[in-house]
Amino acid sequence: MDDEQQRPAGQGCGPLAGFTVGVTAARRADELGALLQRRGAAVQHAPALRIVPLADDSELLAATKDLIDQAPDIVVATTAIGFRGWIEAADGWGLGATLLGRLRGVELLARGPKVKGAIRAQGLTEEWSPTSESMAEVLDRLLEEGVEGRRIAVQLHGEPLPGFVESLRAAGAEVVGVPVYRWMPPEDIGPLDRLLDATVTRGLDALTFTSAPAAASLLSRAEYRGLLSELLAALHHDVLPACVGPVTALPLQAHGIDTVQPERFRLGPLVQLLCQELPGRARTLPIAGHRVEIRGHAVMVDGALRPVPPAGMSLLRALSRRPGWVVARAELLRALPGAGRDEHAVETAMARLRTALGAPKLIQTVVKRGYRLALDPAADSKYADV
Repeated sequence: MDDEQQRPAGQGCGPLAGFTVGVTAARRADELGALLQRRGAAVQHAPALRIVPLADDSELLAATKDLIDQAPDIVVATTAIGFRGWIEAADGWGLGATLLGRLRGVELLARGPKVKGAIRAQGLTEEWSPTSESMAEVLDRLLEEGVEGRRIAVQLHGEPLPGFVESLRAAGAEVVGVPVYRWMPPEDIGPLDRLLDATVTRGLDALTFTSAPAAASLLSRAEYRGLLSELLAALHHDVLPACVGPVTALPLQAHGIDTVQPERFRLGPLVQLLCQELPGRARTLPIAGHRVEIRGHAVMVDGALRPVPPAGMSLLRALSRRPGWVVARAELLRALPGAGRDEHAVETAMARLRTALGAPKLIQTVVKRGYRLALDPAADSKYADV
């Protein structure tokens, strides 16, 4: 999947039809994008980071030999990809079997289900794993057990572990870091900038995050470009931030952004959550005998998906803010992106909007005044004060 917006094939009316979802993942982006597209979404992908193996793996080799020579009491595995990478690197040095043998005799802690799977794939068994996938919970357990005089190996996962190593050392532990890879900015920053622009201009309906470093990278890029306040405003009000789990959400929460998260920290449940959340945020109105649902880049008219050009969506949203009320051409002109001062631009965009909707009577022209949605009479009282 490239960074440009990918429209779902055909005119299917899946639960995400008419919505545009941003994907920041570096790994498994194609899988996430395919899940979204199968449910009708348009997808815009830009990896917010890349995973880079250590260019000089002498640091990892030294840590591995040190742990083989002097066994740790506890090993904390933080990511599945990192744990697998460590074992694969040890295999390459001819130390794989020796390292696995050493790990069988220690207390092995796994940060979450994915790491547990990687551990068990090597024939090992974890001693314990937190339900929250939180390093804070791992730290609390270790400190409650008591770590004074204990040797603890921590598989580093490419991002800082604020306070984790320091707290263990302050409690008397000897901590050995196992550096497997680092998170780096993407080599081509262009797709990320386009995703950022689409977010701040409300070209997206939701933005997905599958790792904390990806969220932190997007925030950092926005700050570098002077767009952080605009990004936060978009995520506060208009673009739904969806995270695969609570650990992923931490950088956003640090900026006061509330996120939605599935109960199970997996891609499938994340997509199912979007299938519930986004349609629930759409505006639905009874207009001229039709059921009209206003989605991100399209409109559902009596259950049929009608793609609408961006200018038309801007007009429709302006009209829907006061359904049934006349909206002046001058106000509609201000709603059009880059329309200038010519009110004929409103007429042109309105004609295209009516064509796209396939039901011209949905929008009425009020001579010398403007336009209004032909709200059904029974609905007038409900929307009179909107």
